[in-house]
Amino acid sequence: MSDETLQPVFQIQRVYLKDMSLEQPNSPGIFLEQEAPTIEVALDVGAEALAEGIYESTVTITVTAKIKDKVAFLAEGKQAGIFEARNIPADQMDPLLGIGCPNIVYPYLRANIADMITRAGFPPVHLAEINFEVFYQQRLQAVADAAAAAPADGAATH
Repeated sequence: MSDETLQPVFQIQRVYLKDMSLEQPNSPGIFLEQEAPTIEVALDVGAEALAEGIYESTVTITVTAKIKDKVAFLAEGKQAGIFEARNIPADQMDPLLGIGCPNIVYPYLRANIADMITRAGFPPVHLAEINFEVFYQQRLQAVADAAAAAPADGAATH
């Protein structure tokens, strides 16, 4: 084996918009409201292996805008990227897929969400930067907490 085959490889193969939807259940009446909407943002990140050394990373954002108790709009977008990742140490793959790839994909999603909301007739919503490292650590902690809270399912065998 040559040294070249063991070199770490990380490349973006493609970034694409996987899904996008917009609902305006109270239009056109909602456009007559004078009050500024309250905005809620939900985030999700996912990754899956597509083939040997090829992974898809996704970032999903849901933006809900309400005026009083009425939904002005509900916008959801899922941006994805296909990445080649080879010869990466096993302990670095999960952070790469959970932090590095979302950092690459998110700016595209952020622009697509802002554009869609503007085209729907609403003032643009500029989503804040996201610290995917903190989000990743919070998800790991939530998984650990859930595992600790789950009842043991029998004695371990060795």
